[in-house]
Amino acid sequence: MTTGRQGIVYLVGAGPGDPGLLTVKGKECLERADLVLYDYLANPALLDHAPSGAERIYVGRRGRGQYQDQAEINRLLIERAKAGDVVVRLKGGDPFVFGRGGEEAEAVAAAGVPFEVVPGVTAAIAVPAYAGIPVTHRTLASSLTVITGHEDPAKGTTVIDWPKVASTSGTLVFMMGMKTLPLIVSRLLEEGRSADTPVAAVRWGTRADQRTIIGTLRDIVEKTERARLEPPTVIVVGAVVKLREQLNWFEKRPLFGKRIVLTRAPEQAKEFGRLLAAFGAEPIEAPTINIVPPASWEALDRAIARLREYAWVIFTSVNGVAPFMERLGRARQDVRALAHLRIAAIGPRTAEQLTRHGLTADIIPSEFQAEGLLAAMSDHDLHGKKVLIPRAEVAREILPDQLRLKGASVDVIPVYKTVAPSADLSRLKEQLLAGLIDVITFTSSSTVTNFVDMMGGGEETRRLAAKTNVACIGPVTAHTAEEHGLTVGILPTENTVPALAHAIVRHYSEGVRVAIPVSR
Repeated sequence: MTTGRQGIVYLVGAGPGDPGLLTVKGKECLERADLVLYDYLANPALLDHAPSGAERIYVGRRGRGQYQDQAEINRLLIERAKAGDVVVRLKGGDPFVFGRGGEEAEAVAAAGVPFEVVPGVTAAIAVPAYAGIPVTHRTLASSLTVITGHEDPAKGTTVIDWPKVASTSGTLVFMMGMKTLPLIVSRLLEEGRSADTPVAAVRWGTRADQRTIIGTLRDIVEKTERARLEPPTVIVVGAVVKLREQLNWFEKRPLFGKRIVLTRAPEQAKEFGRLLAAFGAEPIEAPTINIVPPASWEALDRAIARLREYAWVIFTSVNGVAPFMERLGRARQDVRALAHLRIAAIGPRTAEQLTRHGLTADIIPSEFQAEGLLAAMSDHDLHGKKVLIPRAEVAREILPDQLRLKGASVDVIPVYKTVAPSADLSRLKEQLLAGLIDVITFTSSSTVTNFVDMMGGGEETRRLAAKTNVACIGPVTAHTAEEHGLTVGILPTENTVPALAHAIVRHYSEGVRVAIPVSR
């Protein structure tokens, strides 16, 4: 708890589920938070925006189950803000659209606590859009009515004007109406709405597990019961539902509904996750490695002081570039100190990282691993030449060993090391056992080894992964996975993350051609 500064409450709309739909301002509020009170409908991935030391308290409800009393939520908001904390109340959708945000704003205002409202993307519009249903359309619907499907029982009677609701020619969107769908349908029919009126029921809209049932007022109850559709569901009634057949974009993406585990280090997983999400997957970050500095920079600093002695510098990972250049700068040198060197990069991503520092790789092999580098350098006379390899503390020795056999003098300098993080993977284990994970991805041998250790050993990992596809970035990583008894079912044609994403898409596309740009 923070003292000595002014506290504030931010009522933040979390959006409908897709974490990409959080507003920029909502993200900024989370990044400042000391305390986050979040609901069931707020995607837990959004909590990653809060500082690691921020307190996170779940106060949501699920259906008619137990949930935090509203008075207790109000008390927490007021008490913690008055103590000087930045409090974020993270609410699904928009705080003021059937989210009780108005009640919470009233409470903090009455207590004299500063507050701000950060609107969110409401599910009333976003969920139909992700189902391919525009809520308004110039020729089909000129109005939109948003209605709660779950009125406050304390009111004793409904205040919904059903005759007016049923008679409108525009679109009706019912929020939280799955449990009362039979009542909604019967009231609309009683008030004269045609039984042929199109209806859509969309569960977990905008998420990877979105599910859409299409029918009419005549049969939608039967269809949703047969499908065992449960909350949270948005119900859309009106002619615009017919446009789904043509406009259904989200559910047609090649990886729609697939949950894919990323075992890369957090700073590297983001790009991979965005690429997979763009094709419909739900990336689940479960890092099995952290990238940290070596125990000492002494060896690298000595090598930098003797750069004139080297003929080659070889970067075997994108992770080695930044620390090397950072230590070069600390020695009050820049890229001019490398002008006499031939530079080799193990692959296009490493070469791309070099260009950001003003360097161009002389060699990029066609096969992005040590064997490829050796083949690419085979025409060069290395006898008597000094070679510098800034790399991970622990790595395969084939490259330096083979270069020495060619007569080179090789200095292998650690510029980073990978360590296993301390993480609770119990939730992931539950998902694996339930068959809810579609793919586990590995981008290095260390991600495999650490994953197996964190899961409880080889036999336990095999049991957990029995219902899951294993995807590896290349043959070396695949070999490590197979040594631990895992069956590798997805392997790209080149050792890059975009190619790995391409291979996963190809695996699930069943012969359908899908264009994915692969970096070279």
